[in-house]
Amino acid sequence: MDDIRIPEPPGSAAQVAPGSNAASVEVLDNDPMVPRRYVVTRVRQDTRDTFTLLLDPADGQPPLDFSAGQFTMLHAFGVGEVPISISGDPAHPAPLEHTIRNVGAVTRALVEATPGTEIGVRGPFGTSWAVDDARGHDVVFVTGGIGLAPLRPAILDVLADRGAYGKVLLLYGSRTPDDILYGNEMHRWADLNDVNVQMTVDNAPYGYKGRVGFVTELVSRAGFDPRHAFAFACGPEVMMRSAANALNARGVPKDKIRLSMERSMKCGVGLCGHCQLRETFVCVDGPVLDYARLEPLMNVREL
Repeated sequence: MDDIRIPEPPGSAAQVAPGSNAASVEVLDNDPMVPRRYVVTRVRQDTRDTFTLLLDPADGQPPLDFSAGQFTMLHAFGVGEVPISISGDPAHPAPLEHTIRNVGAVTRALVEATPGTEIGVRGPFGTSWAVDDARGHDVVFVTGGIGLAPLRPAILDVLADRGAYGKVLLLYGSRTPDDILYGNEMHRWADLNDVNVQMTVDNAPYGYKGRVGFVTELVSRAGFDPRHAFAFACGPEVMMRSAANALNARGVPKDKIRLSMERSMKCGVGLCGHCQLRETFVCVDGPVLDYARLEPLMNVREL
């Protein structure tokens, strides 16, 4: 049997030089399992079941520095914690922003929090989108529903230095017109930042004048140079697999297609194994991984 790799969490004893008191203090001060106290400053309702929380540190310390694509573990005291991707601007880490869909007990407690409520924040954890790798290339963002939230920091990174990139496309799909996330912001990106925004919905009422269909259908006719493009996708796994296959069929290399997995994460530091995808620990090795690495894993039934 192959050995199972157990990653060392950030700040673990195995990563600290033996006999160093300073290092021991560092472990205690930066224990990745101990949440920082943050206070809710605002809760904004984005759609019927999706809300954005704005958080400021309650411990007097500077806000978390994070990279686009990373996530935190948000703790509703007395209820539990959940992994949520950071949806704010990496260049402006305060307030800390998380867009959350109300789907369970913990997320319900978070979105129902009133201003002044304290919650716990662990992290940031995981890998980033590393959009700087796409400088000089066309950039294609493909996303569905709340999958736009983890991509928003990457989009903001690109727009902060818009001239360094070629064409920028955002292909976005939602279940219905009422479920469109960040609709006003997407219009601003298109109007002010030369972003080609294309939206579609799965289902629409009679008389709806926009596109109806799956977001992956937009890939085949989107205007970009696939030989010189980077693509970033986030959404349900079936959507990401279809999008990645469509992008690769257009000619985008698999190692230039990045996906955010975010599956079943519980601890954030690779100890519990809930997010293990064969040899990959999504919370440590991901959540952002390229399709060259993910394709053989995503195509294994029930893995």
